[in-house]
Amino acid sequence: MNGRGFVLWFTGLSGAGKSTLAERVGTELRRRGLAVEILDGDEVRENLSKGLGFSKEDRDTNVRRIAFVANLLAKHGVVAITAAISPYRAIRDEARALASAPFVEIHVDASLAVVEKRDIKGLYAKARARLVPNMTGVDDPYEAPLAPEVVVRTGDETIDQSVDRIVAYLASRGLTSSV
Repeated sequence: MNGRGFVLWFTGLSGAGKSTLAERVGTELRRRGLAVEILDGDEVRENLSKGLGFSKEDRDTNVRRIAFVANLLAKHGVVAITAAISPYRAIRDEARALASAPFVEIHVDASLAVVEKRDIKGLYAKARARLVPNMTGVDDPYEAPLAPEVVVRTGDETIDQSVDRIVAYLASRGLTSSV
């Protein structure tokens, strides 16, 4: 282990592939000898943010909690990988400003049409039926990052291509070996 932590912040619509990419990148970084923890949005919401709803204020609180834990891990030499929609640009910028270790924002870009077709959790169908209020991308905004370090287009590239591009970027920054 190199002992140098950093934060990988995956953001994008529900169903874009954040959790899948986080797991795959995490596996690759562990293979390279790094300590990795994944903070998945659904798991954090269940365990650290239980009771929060989906208002802007509650979403911001959830993201602040994720950012706090990610920063704490990274300060202690762990690669903290977050996979949460984090729909609002200002709160993601706040998470970046909080980071005392390198912060890499990864926009997992998939169109609404692509994620609705995937709709693994059935959330978009429920939102269209007005059973899920404040659904990001449907009746609540998703503010795409203006200058993320990496953009992966999961509707156009394979998971392996996305993982390779993310890991290549990390190697170019000296955050992991290029092997």
